[in-house]
Amino acid sequence: MGCESWKAKLDTYLDGELPEEETRSFDAHVRSCPSCAADALSRIQMKRTIQAAGKSYAPSAEFRKRMQQKIAAKPRRSFGLGWTLAAAAAVILVAGTLTSAYLRTRSDSAQVFSEIADLHVAALASSSPVDVISTDRHTVKPWFQGKIPFAFNLPELQNTEFSLVGGRMTYLDQTPGAHLIYDIRKHHISVFVFQERSLPAKLADNSLLPKQLPFNLETWSQGGLRYFVVGDASAADIDRLAKLFKATS
Repeated sequence: MGCESWKAKLDTYLDGELPEEETRSFDAHVRSCPSCAADALSRIQMKRTIQAAGKSYAPSAEFRKRMQQKIAAKPRRSFGLGWTLAAAAAVILVAGTLTSAYLRTRSDSAQVFSEIADLHVAALASSSPVDVISTDRHTVKPWFQGKIPFAFNLPELQNTEFSLVGGRMTYLDQTPGAHLIYDIRKHHISVFVFQERSLPAKLADNSLLPKQLPFNLETWSQGGLRYFVVGDASAADIDRLAKLFKATS
C-alpha cells in the first residue's frame, strides 16, 4: 500500500473509525513513515484548533436561561387538564435536564479522551517525542520541577517489563501537565498527569470511555491529580502500568 493510499484513510484513522486490525497496521505505518507522521501531526493540530474555536462560541448559561424563559408556556388558571399538562411538562423538563446533563458529561469526557489520544499520536509522530531522555525516574521527575504547578511520583520499574523512555511538558486545552512515555515489547504507552481542578471538563470514570478510540486507555483521579494511561499495548499492559502509578501515592 503506497503512502497515497494510507493518507486517503488518515482522517478516518485519526477519528478512531477504522477496524481494529487496520488501526494496528496504521499505528505501525505512522511510526515508520516520516511523511505520514508529519501529515498526521498537521491534521491533529488542525483538529485541536477547530475544537478550541468551537468552544469560543458556546452559548453562556445566562443566554440559555433567557431563551428558556422566553419559550416557557404561560401558566393556566384552570386546575383541570391545564394542571395535568403542566405537571407532565415539569416531569419531562426534569427528565430532559438530567438526560442533557448526562449526555453533556459523556460528550465533554469523550472530547477530552479524544484529545488525549491525539496528544499520544502527536508525540509518536514527532521527531523528538520527549524533552528529557532518561530511563531513570530520579532524572525525569526533577526535570518537571518549576515547569508544571504540581508534583507527582513515578513508579519503580524493577522486575517489570516496562521501561521509561523520558518525558515532556504538554497541554490539554491550555492546562499544563506532564507527558511520560514508556515502552513494553515494542509498544509505546503515554502517561499524562494533570491537575484535576484545572481540566476543561469534569471527567467521569472509565465507563464513559468512547468505544471508538483507537487505543486502550485508563484514567483515574488520585491526590488531586488526573492520570491517563493510553497506548496500543494490550489492555492488560495498560492496567498493569496504571496499577504501578496508583501504588506510588
